[in-house]
Amino acid sequence: MEPKKVTIKKLEGVIDHLKKASEEAIGTYLYKGLRIQISQYQASGSERFARLYHKRRKLGLCVICGVKVTAKNRRTGKLYRLCDVHRKKIDKQP
Repeated sequence: MEPKKVTIKKLEGVIDHLKKASEEAIGTYLYKGLRIQISQYQASGSERFARLYHKRRKLGLCVICGVKVTAKNRRTGKLYRLCDVHRKKIDKQP
């Protein structure tokens, strides 16, 4: 995912989240041409992937490529976790 462009006020908000040890502070930020990356120290690959998966699910994005998902599951009414391209590749609908 691309870094979020932030102002000094939003950066101060991120610092407040860091003081509280909140996971909301984790991310990549862009401030005046500087990239600021906040991540958990020595997090395993599976922990990072799980965090990315849950974040993309919450935002309604495909968990693989990050494209906005528009199709809903007819039974549950929730958005699918994959975009149409990846649903065809992975779920292999008959």
